[in-house]
Amino acid sequence: MTAPMPVRPPEPPERPPPALVKSPEPAPVRRRPSRLLAPLRETGKLFALGIAVGRAIFRRPFQLREFIEQFWFVASVTILPAALVSIPFGAVIALQVGSLTQQLGAQSFTGGASVLAVIQQASPIIVALLISGAAGSAICADLGSRKIREELDAMEVMGVSPIQRLVVPRVLATMLVAILLNGLISVVGTLGGYFFNVIMQDGTPGAYLASFSALAQLPDLYVSEFKALIFGFIAGIVAAHRGLNPRGGPKGVGDAVNQSVVITFMLLFFVNMVLTAIYLQIVPAKGG
Repeated sequence: MTAPMPVRPPEPPERPPPALVKSPEPAPVRRRPSRLLAPLRETGKLFALGIAVGRAIFRRPFQLREFIEQFWFVASVTILPAALVSIPFGAVIALQVGSLTQQLGAQSFTGGASVLAVIQQASPIIVALLISGAAGSAICADLGSRKIREELDAMEVMGVSPIQRLVVPRVLATMLVAILLNGLISVVGTLGGYFFNVIMQDGTPGAYLASFSALAQLPDLYVSEFKALIFGFIAGIVAAHRGLNPRGGPKGVGDAVNQSVVITFMLLFFVNMVLTAIYLQIVPAKGG
């Protein structure tokens, strides 16, 4: 018998030279957005929403029914608080200005100084606080709840623009209500200042009215209404922006409401300072 032939082990496959082996490309590293740039991004989104709303105002069809409903809602939640808040504002301004003019020996100018302070400054600021605190928070909560229920996404799938359908009527409603509230607050605040100056500080009704007519002019009322219009637009845009971008479900909606009120207050006080400075530089004082 012949001995079995030894089995030769298989040779390993030839490996290509190291120079021909392609190393896998490293995955691109995604950089996290810087937190320092977050306010700039939010500001850009806010301006983009304002421009989009401005363009959508002139598009058709206009949501007239939604506008009327929102106008009635905003007016119903702000008229009574505006009337109640304007009385102590006018009273405090009249008492403070009256006390100061008595010390300076110029009590005859109490009416003009207090009324100008109410019309130019107090009235638009009260409008801003009420619109952003009462109406703006409700708008933000409504849009935020629609967002987390994915109603806005469903509208976009169906080809309906949420900005034109929901945001534009709300912003226009806040602007119109702000103009009307400004007139109401100016009248009630002026009457409250007149009452407290004449009754509590023994002022003269004729001197109060004469100083008002000597110092006040129509541009004071115009700039007050213009401020109210701008404040209403800003309050509506900020509330809509935060409502369209909630984070974290229902809790995020509550946080968005708080953020919208705080951001609106900061913007309104800054814009009020800028508009007042521009007005005092452009429009000369009466009799100056």
